[in-house]
Amino acid sequence: MPKGYWIGRLDVSDPEGFKAYQAANAAPLKEHGARFLARGGKCDCVEGAKRSRNVIVEFPSYEAAVACYNSPAYQKAVAIRKPASSADFVLVEGYDGPQP
Repeated sequence: MPKGYWIGRLDVSDPEGFKAYQAANAAPLKEHGARFLARGGKCDCVEGAKRSRNVIVEFPSYEAAVACYNSPAYQKAVAIRKPASSADFVLVEGYDGPQP
């Protein structure tokens, strides 16, 4: 079964409010088996528009990624995040097929 991923690209306008979001998202992420692959860190935007913060979160399955995002606990965290940042956020199913 392919893994699932959240890919978030954000610009944080309120660092303290964003810290509150991070605290609020910890429990639902843990509950759904999430693991951070990238969380902020250095980046180079080689195409398209740059955001100041990029995050990749891995889940055991696409279904787990969707369930976490839609969970009441995570949606409470989203309500905290939205006034503190602007974001592009996608849920993606991993690829388990042949590699080049």
